[in-house]
Amino acid sequence: MGVTGAGKTTIGRLLAAKLGWQFADADDFHSAENVAKMRTGTPLTDADRAPWLERLHSAIARWTAQHINVVIACSGLKRQYRDQLRTEDTRFVYLKGAYELIAARLHDRHGHFATESILRCQFADLEEPDDAIVVTIDNPPEAIVSEIVSRLQLAP
Repeated sequence: MGVTGAGKTTIGRLLAAKLGWQFADADDFHSAENVAKMRTGTPLTDADRAPWLERLHSAIARWTAQHINVVIACSGLKRQYRDQLRTEDTRFVYLKGAYELIAARLHDRHGHFATESILRCQFADLEEPDDAIVVTIDNPPEAIVSEIVSRLQLAP
């Protein structure tokens, strides 16, 4: 979890590959209307996010019931969002980084709907978790993944 540009998809894909798990990007669960809003730099409201969170929770519950391990890249900015997504087996990893570093990454990223204006809003909405593994994002992706695996005590 973390703000846009923190590396959730990059780290999530690498982590899933290292563990032999499936990967899912929460962005793929957004409606076309939500994506259109984000492309224009319009922040989503809690009402916009409600159906998205419901779809994600249903997927997580299904994977849990089927004993399928999945790494999900998801912003999870507010405690209430994380509480809605949580199941007994859900673990959160917070990819934490400075605004300036993430803004620079967004500036260099092409083809994604998130903008720096969304980044400002996400930092404003962010409720840092007190029940997650916190990993700073100023290391190379492979080092971040190794730290996550170690701190979650998982074996590839």
